[in-house]
Amino acid sequence: MTKSKSTVCFYIPKDISLLDLSGVVEVFQEANNLGFDYELKFVSSETSIKSNSGLELSSLVHFSKTAPQKDDIVIISGFSTQQIDLLQEDHLFFSWLHKANANQTTICSVCTGAFLLAKSGLLDHKECTTHWKLLEKLKNDFPLLKPQKNTLFTKSDNIYTSAGIVTGIDLALFLIEERHGKDITNKIAKELVVYKRRNGTDEQESVYLQNRNHRDEKIHTIQDWIIYNLEKTSTIDSLADLVYVSPRNLTRIFKKETGITIAEYRTKLRIEKAKSLLANSDYKIEHIAHLCGYKTSKQLRAVLEEHLDALPTALKMILS
Repeated sequence: MTKSKSTVCFYIPKDISLLDLSGVVEVFQEANNLGFDYELKFVSSETSIKSNSGLELSSLVHFSKTAPQKDDIVIISGFSTQQIDLLQEDHLFFSWLHKANANQTTICSVCTGAFLLAKSGLLDHKECTTHWKLLEKLKNDFPLLKPQKNTLFTKSDNIYTSAGIVTGIDLALFLIEERHGKDITNKIAKELVVYKRRNGTDEQESVYLQNRNHRDEKIHTIQDWIIYNLEKTSTIDSLADLVYVSPRNLTRIFKKETGITIAEYRTKLRIEKAKSLLANSDYKIEHIAHLCGYKTSKQLRAVLEEHLDALPTALKMILS
């Protein structure tokens, strides 16, 4: 467990989104509360910057007065989308980033911060991501990049990008886990009341929100029941009784409103729950199988192996 001192430089752009900054800051502050030694520096091109909500951040250090080294971290916070097309060529800042990159500093962006990294050239030919609404723009504005859809964050050598807002927290926790291990990360996540640390390969839209873009209250009721009762056995007949429709009608309406069958929907949720428990608990796989509604671990393994492409590498190793 490494406890050597590192500096985290938070670069504050114009019209910064406060949550893009504050969530990540809290992760490293909690690490300090656990006895680690992260020096938090807030740097910018100016001594004061107004956020996109109007709150002004002052007493900022000019970035040029810092020299990030190998064990340090630079995090570029996200900013108002209106600023994207107003970004200027800041050769001094870009030169500073390139020097940090040459020193193998960990360089990260949150949300629209990816556009600053892209403009500097550091993302050329690298996998990266940003908020899902801006992925096409990132791709069109910077054709040398390799934007990744439906991912929370990416890692390409020493450069990391995250999708936006709270995914900055996911990325910061991932950095902590790389440096200090899963136990420390889980303690920090628990202190921050983060439900679970998501993987970078998780989709930006939670699986619990998918297939719910409809207005049928009966189908919403069925979906809610399945989410909260994954460990229970249910039949089409018993589900139909919950909303007072015939099994045949429920099957038809569910597929029409969600685009998938009830069985497919339940399997998606069970896979998500299994992924979370395998990555973030000490339960044996037999117990996890029961919590996910399977009678044996063999059944769970079979389902997961069918969906290996959607699993993180670490979970694939568990199944091998």
